[in-house]
Amino acid sequence: MNLELLKNNMENVRHNIESACEKAGRDSREIRVMAVTKTHPVEYVKAAVLSGLRLFGENRVREAYDKYIQVDKPVELHLIGHLQRNKAKTAVRIFECIQSIDRIETAEVLDRYCKELGRRMRILLEVNTSGEDSKHGFRKESDYFLTLEKILKLENLKPEGLMTIGPFTQDKSAVRKSFACLKKLLDKTQERFPGLDFSVLSMGMSGDYEIAIEEGSTLIRIGTALFGVRE
Repeated sequence: MNLELLKNNMENVRHNIESACEKAGRDSREIRVMAVTKTHPVEYVKAAVLSGLRLFGENRVREAYDKYIQVDKPVELHLIGHLQRNKAKTAVRIFECIQSIDRIETAEVLDRYCKELGRRMRILLEVNTSGEDSKHGFRKESDYFLTLEKILKLENLKPEGLMTIGPFTQDKSAVRKSFACLKKLLDKTQERFPGLDFSVLSMGMSGDYEIAIEEGSTLIRIGTALFGVRE
């Protein structure tokens, strides 16, 4: 990965963030940029670290472990793909946050391994705001709240907010609707649990992060706009 190209790409992303925040009347310092390195080699990660990036996202537990064990400098690594319960023990060892919780059974397994290792795991709850069958996440608001209430009883997990993937469409109004839906659910959650620190909105990727920022995103997950199209 050409370091100068990566820095230029990052500058373009930051410029777009500033523009989206200005349009929405937001402070760009509210937005965290996650570099998504799934399927990219470790050299891309090292280049990203040299360019100043510290927040990274991976889709698969084993790939993340094999890759990031080779990275010398400390980074904050999140799992953004679906977590299989048989991978939970390894996930607890390497990730700072799991962004894809959508079942109480997965949360309970994660909680158990966190207890064994004496740590507390930050999590986001994934919501399927597009209704697409190819995606994971809660579809019914009632299921989401029922699961969240159970998760709040688990001592070793720290729910911090919500995550979604926008619909795969060129229809910007559909994308915007998806993101607005997640923001509305976050607001409802904060009203129902006023004492809960629940403010992270992980939504927006390379093709739609500007819309996501306009709709309230606090964390955007950027791969292609930084590293180019995956081979």
